[in-house]
Amino acid sequence: MSDTVLADVRWGIIGAGDVCEVKSGPALQRAAGSSLVAVMRRDGAKAADFARRHGVPKWYDDADALIADPDINAIYVATPPAAHADITARAAAAGKPVYVEKPMARTHAECLAMLQACSAAGVKLFVAYYRRRLPNILKVKALLRDGVIGELLHVDVRLSKPLGPAARDPANWRVDPVLAGGGLFYDMGSHQLDVLDYLLGPIVAASGMAANRAGGYATTAEDTTVGHWRHESGVLGHGTWCFAAPEEDCITLTGTKGSIRFDCFTAQQVTRADEGGAAELFSFEIPPHIQQPLVQTVVDDLRGVGTCPSTGVSGARTSWVLDQLCQRVDSP
Repeated sequence: MSDTVLADVRWGIIGAGDVCEVKSGPALQRAAGSSLVAVMRRDGAKAADFARRHGVPKWYDDADALIADPDINAIYVATPPAAHADITARAAAAGKPVYVEKPMARTHAECLAMLQACSAAGVKLFVAYYRRRLPNILKVKALLRDGVIGELLHVDVRLSKPLGPAARDPANWRVDPVLAGGGLFYDMGSHQLDVLDYLLGPIVAASGMAANRAGGYATTAEDTTVGHWRHESGVLGHGTWCFAAPEEDCITLTGTKGSIRFDCFTAQQVTRADEGGAAELFSFEIPPHIQQPLVQTVVDDLRGVGTCPSTGVSGARTSWVLDQLCQRVDSP
């Protein structure tokens, strides 16, 4: 990657939709050494409205015009995944580093193309897997580092959500494989798998099956996925994801001297249990602009004063696992 160091990071957002309202847009404005210069949406009126409400100086309805703006030196891609690879390549060709929403792209092959484009242009690529810097995940990391559950043996992931009306909305891109790569497994399961990559190291072998079991979607997206995998360290894993069932959100790490249980999307709690069954509960406050801790690491990395833990390389690994686990066994 390029050794170019930015004195300050001046962002342009491409795709200033819902995720930018609270999670990320204000984070770009509040991070030290960072400012938000311009936003872009294909609907110019919506772009102008976002800029007005958030105090952003400029707005565009054309991505290339925003990329070419000399006042902008970094691009945040917040579109649906179908556009990630193309926009990243265009930003990289303009010499501007990229922070892209998760999942990194629809497929691992698209991720590799993004990495190649950024490498050829000598710019850095980061992915918005922001849970790598949330306090509950950092606590799990610390517990594992301290060896409180002994040698880690295996991990179990469970995520279920009821089939809601949004799943039946044909305009919901999150359950349109053409735009998202898959269904909600790609949107939400990717967070969990990336957390495991961060906590336990890369997954090097994986297989799974996926199907649309409930038949409630307006699209052919999978609603149920099961899989198993092996981390480079030897830790084995198993997961089930179902988006047509009662709520469940739990990751369990089992070791020779106890276990650690935590969630990704609900209570933000961590429970450590020892081999005798005694448990200790840790609860955490999540930042109001949830991406801000990770955004700060991106800014610090670009300014040469720190390192971001969520890069295009790690993001591509997670997309490879998604591809392996989401092997359709019904007729899509």
